Amino acid sequence: MVNLLLCGNKKVFDGALTQLISITNRTAEIINCYIFTMNLERINSEYLSITDEQIEILNKVVKSKNEKNRVQKIDVTKIYEKELGLGKNENAYCTPYTLLRTLADLVPNMPEKLLYLDIDIMVADDISKLYNIDISGYEYAAVKEKYGCWIIWPDYINAGMLLFNMKEIKKTKLFEKARNLLRTKKMLFADQDAIYKSTTKKKIIPRIFNEQSKFNKKDTVICHFCKRLMFLPYPHTENYKQWHIDQVHKVLKCYTFDKDLEEYMEIKKKYNIQKENIGKE
Repeated sequence: MVNLLLCGNKKVFDGALTQLISITNRTAEIINCYIFTMNLERINSEYLSITDEQIEILNKVVKSKNEKNRVQKIDVTKIYEKELGLGKNENAYCTPYTLLRTLADLVPNMPEKLLYLDIDIMVADDISKLYNIDISGYEYAAVKEKYGCWIIWPDYINAGMLLFNMKEIKKTKLFEKARNLLRTKKMLFADQDAIYKSTTKKKIIPRIFNEQSKFNKKDTVICHFCKRLMFLPYPHTENYKQWHIDQVHKVLKCYTFDKDLEEYMEIKKKYNIQKENIGKE
């Protein structure tokens, strides 16, 4: 069984749908997906929990590939407000939903091994190749941040993919330390910085498990559609996500997920779902 953790509000539906299609189309093992969500209308009227209807559709999709697959919604609003509410990083560069992974040690009955994925990730190969990496004695496994490892610190990580060892994390109190930083110290990359600075022992793994720019390599497992630096026709940043299909083709020159995205569009049409542009969650 592969235990996944996603985080977000109702606008992450497009990302969750495309991602889960890409995973279940390539992975034979049972997929058990938790989605942490919360209602935070006190900050933004659009910060609404992912809906039960959206979860129902996601479940229908994953179960169509394997009856034992499942998607579970976990509302962590109360835990968030107690631990991180009104903290220094609620209005950081991204939404507060990226902070929710640091609550995983406080949610009952979570598995000891948990694969966190940002919503703008697609899986190009069997995800068990990543999940089955041995992380005994480590708090988590991660890939270096493409630019951050040059301009911030040599072992600086990209937190868009983190393979958590929850037993070790509870032992070292990684998330407890990260939450304390998030409450008290304003940080540029909020959750990513807090986790990095609170780490006792991490395992750095190859870039194929969180490729942040080149998506057409044959051995890549994880493709991360994060914001990237482009040099032509002039230096600038782009933030195209996998559901921005035209830009994925025309700008990123990526055709790896065409069958997955065709399935995504068919499902959207079937359930008459209006497209949600989720921005950065």
